[in-house]
Amino acid sequence: MTSTNLSEPGATESDRIEAWYRFVPREGWLPYDAEGLWATRLSEDTARVENVPFLQDGVAEGEVVRFVTDADGLRRAKERVEASGNRTVRVLPVPSGPPGRSARAAHERLSPFGLGGEVFGEGFPLVAVNVPAEADLGGIKELLVRGQEDGWGHFEVGCATDAWRSAWSGRRDRLR
Repeated sequence: MTSTNLSEPGATESDRIEAWYRFVPREGWLPYDAEGLWATRLSEDTARVENVPFLQDGVAEGEVVRFVTDADGLRRAKERVEASGNRTVRVLPVPSGPPGRSARAAHERLSPFGLGGEVFGEGFPLVAVNVPAEADLGGIKELLVRGQEDGWGHFEVGCATDAWRSAWSGRRDRLR
């Protein structure tokens, strides 16, 4: 990686760590049992997550997590100690849909909302999107549901908030 996103005031490259999450792989999904998230160290055992998770549920960009360093020097995330108010949404383009296998095309559909995100890889066009606290939650949810119905992309919510769950109550049962 050539660029660094160190958002903490006074943070340096040496404050950047990778916080690792372990989980049970989901059947029919990617075969991984761990995911490393870039984070900025805040103290001896806490860090602020600096990217959007592709696999780990229950964490979003900007959250402060507690970690322990194991015997191999890996920093294993243990718990969230401060929520960011952000949400994590993942979009997987439908190969036969309008954007085809294009992660860029899927992300461009979300561009009116100014959402940042990352692409898993060229071979697997999963888009992990950070939905900030101040975003138009109802509009985003409506677009995602419409996209799923129109066949351009499937989505899942990896980290939700109460505000996300209560936004756009018109189809609440389908949006959790």
